[in-house]
Amino acid sequence: MIRLLLKIQELFLRWWGDFTLQTRLMAGATLVVSLITSGLTFWAVNTIQYDARLNDTRFARDLGLLLAANVAPLVNETDRTELARFSYSFYQSTSSVRYMLYADENGDIFFGIPFSEAAVQNSLTLRRRMQLPEGYAETTDRPLVRQHLTPAGEVTDVFVPLNYNGKHLGVLALGINPNPTVVASSHLTRDVTIAVFVSIWVMVILGAVFNALTITQPIKELLLGVKNIAAGNFKQRIDLPLGGELGELIYSFNDMAERLERYEEQNIEELTAEKAKLETLVSTIADGAILLDSDMHAVLVNPTARRLFNWGNQSLDGANILEHLPSPVRVQLTRPLFQAVQGEAEAMEFRIPLTEPSHRTLRILLNTVLDQAKENVKGLAITVQDITREAALNEAKAQFISNVSHELRTPLFNIKSFIETLHEYGEDLSDIERKEFLETANHETDRLTRLVNDVLDLSRLESSRQYIIDAVDIVQPIEQTLRTHRLHARDKQIDLRQEVEPNLPPVLGNYDLLLQVFTNLVGNALKFTEPGGQVTLRARRVPCQTQDGSPDETQADCIRVEVADTGIGIAPEDQQAIFDRFFRVENRVHTLEGTGLGLSIVKNIIEKHNSQVHLDSEVGVGTTFWFDLAIQPSAEDTPSPADPSLVAVAEIDPSAQTVLSAN
Repeated sequence: MIRLLLKIQELFLRWWGDFTLQTRLMAGATLVVSLITSGLTFWAVNTIQYDARLNDTRFARDLGLLLAANVAPLVNETDRTELARFSYSFYQSTSSVRYMLYADENGDIFFGIPFSEAAVQNSLTLRRRMQLPEGYAETTDRPLVRQHLTPAGEVTDVFVPLNYNGKHLGVLALGINPNPTVVASSHLTRDVTIAVFVSIWVMVILGAVFNALTITQPIKELLLGVKNIAAGNFKQRIDLPLGGELGELIYSFNDMAERLERYEEQNIEELTAEKAKLETLVSTIADGAILLDSDMHAVLVNPTARRLFNWGNQSLDGANILEHLPSPVRVQLTRPLFQAVQGEAEAMEFRIPLTEPSHRTLRILLNTVLDQAKENVKGLAITVQDITREAALNEAKAQFISNVSHELRTPLFNIKSFIETLHEYGEDLSDIERKEFLETANHETDRLTRLVNDVLDLSRLESSRQYIIDAVDIVQPIEQTLRTHRLHARDKQIDLRQEVEPNLPPVLGNYDLLLQVFTNLVGNALKFTEPGGQVTLRARRVPCQTQDGSPDETQADCIRVEVADTGIGIAPEDQQAIFDRFFRVENRVHTLEGTGLGLSIVKNIIEKHNSQVHLDSEVGVGTTFWFDLAIQPSAEDTPSPADPSLVAVAEIDPSAQTVLSAN
């Protein structure tokens, strides 16, 4: 044993001799400081524990007196139920009380928490008594306090006499737990003292082995570099002349920072390019596009959406879109937008008519933008389409079908009625009646045929069919029209005239279409002119005019064609709708027949000749329809292909005939 001790002493002295004087002084100073610190700490712990015991004693005494004063009346009245309720409520309200016992004047325990008399008896536990100094409770009002150690920790026992109006009722015993904060503080202080003592010596040993000053600066530089990298500053570099593992670590850090910087620059370039492509695509699409974030703030608005909502050059970046939408749109979209943001709806469609700044119909498509997991709403995409023309076409189509159906139903009903009458009562009818019925059915059939032909003509005119426009001598269709209607005019005793200026040049037109125009206009004039009236077909050379009435500088002269009558005239309120399909002036009086498509056909044909049909009328005086036709250019007036003023036309054959499209 002695040899072992000597061997250990020798090893220690050898190990101690390897240290320098500075290290030995540091170790000695550390030992002295650690011993002084530990001694002061243990003295402080003992002082804290002593004060804690005194505080626990005072607290236990005061708590016992307070509780005894509140329960004495209940014990005197033997109100065990209220006593149990009050005691249990008090016990639950604090964690300082470990137990509460009530004993009568003989020392028998009749109630306790956490056990009661009934619980004691039910568990077959022997009846317990409270042993106190004899005569203690009857001779004093001061509580008895003591402390003892249990397996669960130290407990302060308090015995308080229960007296009420000079009468001794028993004893109240309380078990008070020590202050957990003080106990924990003392334990923590002790543990910290030990830990500090050990840590000091560990640090002394590590300081003796490693030179902390050598590695502190590189570590600080590395820490600062890592923080800069985490903050997004990829230009961070560390320049320290170190070798070994620490040098390799610094080199690897610099290489990592350089790679991250190149990667960031590449990503920024790609993102910028993709953003530019997306913005270009969104700005050029025909539909309006609006992108909102989850707070309904505008992120992107393309020019089409600005035009449709009349936003102009307003700055909408970051603005709440509901504050800028037109009132009709805001009324219909407010609730759906909130539902979409909350994830209650994904795709919705709305059709909203607008009256300002012009009458339009918008179709608005609302779609949610979800995250990659398709769970959370990241924003909203709104597509705005101007469907004004589509809505108008649909309305016109529906109205056209309704009008055609209505017009077809009347002659079909009449034909069916007369044929059924002939079929069922033919033998009972006279020859004159049967002939009259057949004439009526034939008349209705002709009427139906005219209606179908007019509908087909109008359909062809409004289709994409092309018509050949060639030189036409305007006198020929005028004379043919007069020959066709001369007999009818004679029967109605109407003077049918022509007033054509001599030597008129050919016009650019389609002979068949112009003949149909003259036929419809002259037919209407004869229909609405009383016997003794006059219908005149005129053609003369006039200066060309544009649609607004100003002189046309591209062409000098045109041929104006007029169809004038001395009929009943057209009221001013009807003149705006006279060229609409199925509109008939006689609808107000139901005196004349007609399909109501003649003037619509005339309007379409004249428009295909790049002109407009005009109307001058006065009720009771007469009506004049007129339009201008372009003159066929002569050979010397025809511009060469190199002339920039030449208007390009489509050619369908080598004879250089122009083709007029129905579009």
